Amino acid sequence: MVNEVASALQLKNVTGIHERAENVKGKFDFIVSRAVTAMENFLPWCNGKFDSVQRNPFPNGILYLKGGDLTEELKPVKQAIDVFNLADIFEDEFFETKKVVYVKMT
Repeated sequence: MVNEVASALQLKNVTGIHERAENVKGKFDFIVSRAVTAMENFLPWCNGKFDSVQRNPFPNGILYLKGGDLTEELKPVKQAIDVFNLADIFEDEFFETKKVVYVKMT
């Protein structure tokens, strides 16, 4: 689906990869994922996968779709974090508890 959306929006710098994070080779500006595990477990899978060149307003990092109360889960994370409540953007009930967690990885 990511590749179809990128194509429809004519984005040339997006590559959708359906694979376990620890198996992906390459360097990226961002890793975008839905919640597959606690953030503390996910972070090591992404180490070494970020480009050192910064091309965006946000420094390179992770964009992670999560739901629910993340207070306890994010406590052990040492990197800079921003949490964006999707209910502030989308009115649909589905997004009521959904968030995008941005983790700066540079």
